[in-house]
Amino acid sequence: MTPQKSERKPSATGSVKTAMTMTEKIFSRASEKSQLSPGENVWVNVDVLMTHDVCGPGSIGIFKKEFGNDAKVWDREKVVIIPDHYIFTSDERANRNVDIIREFSHEQGIKYFYDIKDLSNFKANPDYKGVCHVALAQEGHCRPGEVLLGTDSHTCTAGAFGQFATGIGNTDAGFVLGTGKALLKVPPTLRFVLDGEMPDYLLAKDLILQIIGEISVSGATYKAMEFVGTTVESLTMEERMTLCNMVVEAGGKNGIVPADATTFKYLEDKTSVPYEPVYSDDQARFLAEYRIDVSKLEPLVAKPHSPDNRATARECKDVKIDRVYIGSCTGGKTEDFLAAAKVLLASGEKVKVPTFLVPATQKVWMDIYTLPVPGAGGKTCSQIFEAAGCDTPASPSCGACLGGPKDTYARINEPQVCVSTTNRNFPGRMGHKDGQIYLASPYTAAASALTGFVTDPRDFLH
Repeated sequence: MTPQKSERKPSATGSVKTAMTMTEKIFSRASEKSQLSPGENVWVNVDVLMTHDVCGPGSIGIFKKEFGNDAKVWDREKVVIIPDHYIFTSDERANRNVDIIREFSHEQGIKYFYDIKDLSNFKANPDYKGVCHVALAQEGHCRPGEVLLGTDSHTCTAGAFGQFATGIGNTDAGFVLGTGKALLKVPPTLRFVLDGEMPDYLLAKDLILQIIGEISVSGATYKAMEFVGTTVESLTMEERMTLCNMVVEAGGKNGIVPADATTFKYLEDKTSVPYEPVYSDDQARFLAEYRIDVSKLEPLVAKPHSPDNRATARECKDVKIDRVYIGSCTGGKTEDFLAAAKVLLASGEKVKVPTFLVPATQKVWMDIYTLPVPGAGGKTCSQIFEAAGCDTPASPSCGACLGGPKDTYARINEPQVCVSTTNRNFPGRMGHKDGQIYLASPYTAAASALTGFVTDPRDFLH
């Protein structure tokens, strides 16, 4: 993967309008300026602000402190509040957080508050969705050309829709709640050109692990990561979301994929708000361009304790594991479970270690129980998972991806080795500080569950 400097030809005479990248164009539109360059600080108008049960109370506290107890949010239809992090727990503080965002949503008349009251049965809460980043997409809050800010570092997931999406802190969110504006620095852009036919044993998770392994966890610090090329064009929306989801693990400010027919088709039945996509100019300036031939890549993992600690699954075949976790905004989408089911079906065997399944949202949970797996003779994911001896799919939430309260389902409570489809493997991330987490694609996770060792999915898919 070699960085290539783009050659820039002298411009012809005429109006001096510098070419811009997608991200620069979105900033330019949102700040009502005709021209912007990386490094400039501008006030941007925010299209959607998302917060959840962990950062919501803090953001609300700052909003009330700075704007007054009786202040109203700038636009009650542009604030989306999604309980999802610490939900199915008896932890009183966690439960209190959900109460705080509920009170605020009612008091402000927030249109998009996805509430949960009955923790014993998530299905009894028709408004409850689950993981915010997947819910934002499914509920039609992601649109090309817009600015979406969220109090969660993985808000960058929404860049898959050709919009600027990034995580912000509680102080910034408190300010956005009151004004609808944020002061942001225009990031320079790294461009990743992914070409070649995607082998049938790779998923977008392998692509992003390859990129992070190449540039390191600080390789894109405060930079936009733009993904283009024939491989990216062939990816589904959910796979593009996986790609953009982990740009923050490389330090990226945002990830972005140009909107195309795939994007527009996904949005058809999800939003009625008009949107206007933007695209990078041919002469736009990129800090660097990386070219990757995807056809030559292998299934990868990130070994403990860093997302850039890249290795091939084959190199880790002697690593004995204790459990497998399939879930989160990164690896708990419908297609992630379909991928895992494909490997389990191909093997026809039972899993050798406890295998935990946590659907991202209520919709994903429904898909697991209703969608037929291609080539499975009408069988659903849930039937395949049951036959393979996996744990029953759990209530949709962020689950054990970020540890959480002690009673969180599938939390690592002892020093165990886990292959996980999540996004971070720092010490203590999924619970116990001596737990060892291998980040992997749903293919690799399912293959590893079948053997009890880190396993290349080609062992079952070919």
